[in-house]
Amino acid sequence: MVCPRCRQGRVFRGWITVNERCPVCNLKFEREQGYFIGALYVSYLLGIPVVAALMLLYWWLTPWHLETLLLAAFLTFQLFVPIVLRFAKVVWMYADRAFDPER
Repeated sequence: MVCPRCRQGRVFRGWITVNERCPVCNLKFEREQGYFIGALYVSYLLGIPVVAALMLLYWWLTPWHLETLLLAAFLTFQLFVPIVLRFAKVVWMYADRAFDPER
């Protein structure tokens, strides 16, 4: 995943850790303290369809009741949380940059 300004520098230096600045254009990724709280909303919006799809898959494959389907889908989704959160941070940066570009 790449920088929203130059589209070349890497956003992450690890699996979830965001670089402080873009190594290519020096854009500061976290504009202010608590900046990525908005990414939690994005991850929530991305997670709902995934959990729903997992519930449908389990409903189709198993004879479980609704509560068991929801629990199984939620527990399975926990495997995808790091991927979704990583993607949500980048989506948040791109959306923020689109609505409030730096001058």
